[in-house]
Amino acid sequence: MSQAEQKVLYIAKVHTTGGRRGNARSTDGHLDVQLSPPGTAEGGTNPEQLFAAGWSACFETAMQLAARKMTIKIPEDAAIDAEVGLCAKDGIFSLQAVLNVTMPGLKREVAGALIEAARQTCPYSKAMRGNVDVVYRLT
Repeated sequence: MSQAEQKVLYIAKVHTTGGRRGNARSTDGHLDVQLSPPGTAEGGTNPEQLFAAGWSACFETAMQLAARKMTIKIPEDAAIDAEVGLCAKDGIFSLQAVLNVTMPGLKREVAGALIEAARQTCPYSKAMRGNVDVVYRLT
């Protein structure tokens, strides 16, 4: 489907200055964060943490939608621990990711089916497919 055929549901607008040692602020003012390089003692968050937060939130929502379609109740204490790694090889940077999914009380095969359904529908997962090494792990 081309972009012209899609209905845009939302557009996030963020103004960033200063790169990894800067500031990012959304036009609506809900996001206003100081940025710092990963692994430093400088105050602020980094793009990898922000990406991990967004992806894991979106992925859990995709699992909830799949669960409704399958008439499955996701446990209240379901959670996703996202790990987004910044990698470098020969001066070329890339990302890697692990989404650790916890769904206490659900049978492994049911939880696995929800994870697979979310992998197919979550916009972040679809964007990463073929571009980033990703592991989806049921814990």
